[in-house]
Amino acid sequence: MTVVAIVGAQWGDEGKGRVVDFLAQDAACVIRFQGGDNAGHTVINQFGTFRLHLVPSGIFNPATVNIIGTGAVVNPAALLDEMHELAAAGVDLANLWLSDRAQILMPYHRQLDGLEEMARGGRAIGTTKRGIGPAYADKAARWGVRLGDLKHQGWLRERLEQILPHKNQVLQHYGQPVWSVDELFDLCMTWHEALYGRIVDTVPMIRDLYRAGKFILLEGQLGIMRDIDWGTYPYVTSSNPSASFAAVGAGLPPTALDEIIGVVKAYSTCVGAGPFPVELFDDTGKTIREIGREFGATTGRPRRCGWFDGVAMAHSAWLNGFTHLAITKLDVLDTLPELKICVGYRVGERIIDYMPDTPLLQEAEAVYESWPGWQAPTTNCRSWDELPAAAQAYLRRIQDLAGVPIRWVSVSPERDKIFAV
Repeated sequence: MTVVAIVGAQWGDEGKGRVVDFLAQDAACVIRFQGGDNAGHTVINQFGTFRLHLVPSGIFNPATVNIIGTGAVVNPAALLDEMHELAAAGVDLANLWLSDRAQILMPYHRQLDGLEEMARGGRAIGTTKRGIGPAYADKAARWGVRLGDLKHQGWLRERLEQILPHKNQVLQHYGQPVWSVDELFDLCMTWHEALYGRIVDTVPMIRDLYRAGKFILLEGQLGIMRDIDWGTYPYVTSSNPSASFAAVGAGLPPTALDEIIGVVKAYSTCVGAGPFPVELFDDTGKTIREIGREFGATTGRPRRCGWFDGVAMAHSAWLNGFTHLAITKLDVLDTLPELKICVGYRVGERIIDYMPDTPLLQEAEAVYESWPGWQAPTTNCRSWDELPAAAQAYLRRIQDLAGVPIRWVSVSPERDKIFAV
């Protein structure tokens, strides 16, 4: 393995952080290639338990170069808080770098995010109101400010003078506090002072590592079902968590990718609004949520829980081109007597085995297969052969639906409780 992308195969929250933390022990570099601080990667290791929102999950290996890539949007205030928490726990941050081309998430982006959700009324998307959507919208509309702009004060002030009248007009219309150029410029200068040495052109660094044949991990946020193009639009994030964007967001040519690992839970979860055909509203759903501690790492919101969705899995595997799967949270299902796997959707009188567009998906009912549970603990398993036979059969079915071999199985969030198949 030289360049490996780690991407979410479901709606996000699959356990990508724990997989990256595990693999980063042998990696020269980890690059966070998209997203912002609206979702967290939970990592448990010798330093403690962390919910990383911006810092790559390879930060716990001091020998690993960690880069927040060009495809990300960065809230400097949130990043500095996260860095403080890590430093207080004894984590070495010397190898943390920020792409000078990454977009800055400004305070007005958070204000606008809340206003936009309010304007949607009963059709709210369910965003975290962290400003991610408005920041990416400004990037596309060329109203954005990049981290590298902090180093060019004359240029930065000119950008703010151009951008703020437009933003303040909207804020003022809704009775929100507005920003003066001086006020926001001074705030930017505090970020400049705190982050100046870390904001660099990351391309030469990444290019040298790649040409030297070093092991590079590309870390995505959320999952394909939240992809702005291929997810359940409009109930999606504002970037592309798919493998196709990994090279773009990191700063590598597309031919550099050697492997694409799809991270997938042994069941399904979803945060936010939108269609979710496998959702469970009964006691089984509550049990999965409680055992799996399914609450958002960023907001603490309860996650919507359901059975494994094989249709979504096949959709994700095709679009991402997975070479292997990493299955997480198998142990959450240990006590259940019966399991179900969605193998199709009933839409009206038809049964389909593909992911339709959102209006049809909202009408879809899951078609299930039943599988026997193993009702035995898996948390101490460290090989495929140690898994109960029913657990092996269940995983083989997931593998068949994906058309992709399983490489790793995780049976608890701790770093050492994952094994190769």
